[in-house]
Amino acid sequence: MKNTIFLGLALCFSSLTLAQKDFQGMAVYESKTSTADFKSRFEGNKDMTPEMQKMIEERMKKMFEKTFVLQFDKQASIYKEEEKLDAPGQNGGGFRMMSSFMGGGGTYYKNVKDQMYTVDKEFMGKEFLVKDTLTHYKWQMTGETKQIGGYNCFKATCVIPASKTDFRNFRPKKKEETAAEPKKEEGTTEAKAEATTEKKQTRTNFMEDFDLPKDITITAWYTPEIPINQGPEGYWGLPGLILEVNDGKTIILCSKIVLNPKDKAEIKAPTNGKEVKQKEYDDIVLKKMEEFREMNGGPGGGRRMEMRFSR
Repeated sequence: MKNTIFLGLALCFSSLTLAQKDFQGMAVYESKTSTADFKSRFEGNKDMTPEMQKMIEERMKKMFEKTFVLQFDKQASIYKEEEKLDAPGQNGGGFRMMSSFMGGGGTYYKNVKDQMYTVDKEFMGKEFLVKDTLTHYKWQMTGETKQIGGYNCFKATCVIPASKTDFRNFRPKKKEETAAEPKKEEGTTEAKAEATTEKKQTRTNFMEDFDLPKDITITAWYTPEIPINQGPEGYWGLPGLILEVNDGKTIILCSKIVLNPKDKAEIKAPTNGKEVKQKEYDDIVLKKMEEFREMNGGPGGGRRMEMRFSR
């Protein structure tokens, strides 16, 4: 009974707060993606020194652990990574390219009234402006509750198709899927050629150990105490601000909320970049990644990648 009264009072207070004409809020989110699957692929690699492994782990942590800020009002929001200075040598080409697959992008603008989103992304030196309709999540309410930062939250789940251009969605293949094919008889020309090919591909076909699931299950925790139809990244569609999102590998957790901050943010859509739909952008990324795989997995696997976008 007490909890019901408390929640009712909180909702009344929130409604009064949101009734303000110039209402605005700010939420800070910590995004962390498990790197255990990737680390397991490096462990036991005799060609990799401890120094190299440490460097890779540090760069992976930088890519998989990020802080974002969500600025929102009653109908729109912008979600942007907190800017940090890169240490010298921490932005290598391969890792810089992989970073573009870690979600976020530049500024992610969502307008729940118009049900549209706009996000500016940089991929391999070219700027894109992705504009499309918001995803309609088929949320299932579970009735489970918990507290996050003092706010009463409710659990909701849904199943969505896994994005092929979000590296966080990749899962390691099962052992039987990665098992090597029967070896050719030793000493034969075919066996020698196969061994040479395997040696060349040891360092370039890393992604062959991973696969993309068809669907992923999303778990979200939202609070009706802040009745805003918003959340981190592209998530929205619940009767309250989403404070936590979990897909099994990635957790996005709200660490700070400020309602009606003294300094108001300008909540507007980004405008820079070549305007494309989401599918068009995904096709561009997948095509370039296939080119990259072929260039580094073929006879010229050791040469420097040179790719250009047509104007």
